[in-house]
Amino acid sequence: MKKKVLFVASECTPFVKTGGLADVVGSLPQELNRTEQADVRVILPYYGEIPQVWREQMELITSIQVPIGWRNQEATIHKLSHQDVIYYFVGNDYYFSRRGVYGYYDDGERFIFFSRAVIEAISVLDFEPDILHAHDWQAGLAVAFAKIFEPVDNMKTIFTIHNIKYQGIVPIDAYDDLFNMSHEHIGGMEWNGLINCMKSGIFHADKITTVSPTYAEEIKMPYYGEGLHQILVDRQEDLTGVINGIDVQEYNPMRDPHLISNYKYSRVKKKENKAALQEKFGLPVDPEKPMYVLITRLVEQKGLHLLEAIIDEFLLEDVQCLILGTGDQEFEHYFHHAAERNPDKLAFYRGFDEGLARQMYAGADFFIMPSKFEPCGLSQLIALQYKTVPIVRETGGLKDTVTAYNEVSGTGNGFSFSNYNAHDLLAVLRYSLHIYYQPEQWNKLLKNVNKSHFSWKDSALEYADLYESMVESVYKINTSYANREA
Repeated sequence: MKKKVLFVASECTPFVKTGGLADVVGSLPQELNRTEQADVRVILPYYGEIPQVWREQMELITSIQVPIGWRNQEATIHKLSHQDVIYYFVGNDYYFSRRGVYGYYDDGERFIFFSRAVIEAISVLDFEPDILHAHDWQAGLAVAFAKIFEPVDNMKTIFTIHNIKYQGIVPIDAYDDLFNMSHEHIGGMEWNGLINCMKSGIFHADKITTVSPTYAEEIKMPYYGEGLHQILVDRQEDLTGVINGIDVQEYNPMRDPHLISNYKYSRVKKKENKAALQEKFGLPVDPEKPMYVLITRLVEQKGLHLLEAIIDEFLLEDVQCLILGTGDQEFEHYFHHAAERNPDKLAFYRGFDEGLARQMYAGADFFIMPSKFEPCGLSQLIALQYKTVPIVRETGGLKDTVTAYNEVSGTGNGFSFSNYNAHDLLAVLRYSLHIYYQPEQWNKLLKNVNKSHFSWKDSALEYADLYESMVESVYKINTSYANREA
């Protein structure tokens, strides 16, 4: 029998996206439903940012009252079916009819409302979930409310940590102002004198997952755990890392409409994409010249201080580099001036353009991703899909998906370094260049890259098995109680 699963999340492609969370929530339910082991539906906020093309397809199914402190707030519930997944949307003009998705002073209150509304809505949906699967801090309180209010008998809960750095911190006064609950429950939500939505999800969930096996180990350490490492150590028997995948049909160089030349494995056509990229950025056109690209948010997490420290030295080599991204002014200014200093070797595009990003994945020989920490990472998976060799730091999902090339054994699908050190990055960049100019070794490496595939299929099967085990455990517990009573 299919397990009924309700995903609770704050964003989801194609409706609204700010980062990788939306890609996961957009792709994983589709793949899970294909397994025939699960019936997965998704519930999201009904943001003003959702394009009209999707709003026009939604059906208003009901409205409910949601208790928030001393008052009730109305929530409208909308429904839409897209690619064999049913989506529900929780609407409230006061909380969600704004420009943008996050970044408001009352984000905590907005997602307290959303989490409570999800629990109140379950009783009026045409769907009674066996499992509530909540994602990141914005849905962490939905897990707590599910345990406290029990909208469905024996409903189990999973909480997935996508990035533990962002925890949803709310002043402790919010408990009395917004929660409508006795103080016996505050211990499962409070952390260091504040309400912590991430901690609440970890504390209350039956199972905890995160987006790669290595990250699941890292977040139990003080350096990566962002203050929550001890509770994860306490719950480590219930913590699992499941590597993310990508939509291999969406990221497919054979059919990508943004590319000059579509290809599967052809290096000739890859070089045609490189030449077009060089021309677009005003760099000397030479398809044989090794090209390194970086496509990222320009923030410290992405290891950009390492790149700052060595990029001029690396550009003394006969290479070209392209950087696309936006973020902290420090990095935007640095890479802008670095490009001015090295006009024939480095180009910087400030901003984000999906089509241009695809062209860069396709035209490059190497993709640089020296992250300080990286729960999973999607960019290295996309690079592999476009037959571009990733260069990564060994952390989180980067360690789980990129194996360092070994000249002796001919194994490995990229290059990596362990220590968060600029000269270690420089050394591995130079080593990648050394391999590039050895045709026999380069060919072996590219064959390994061609075999690297990270679709959602394997991840979905892992989650389907986890759902099965959780629901089976409920049945066994109930049976044992029944036998005991008999």
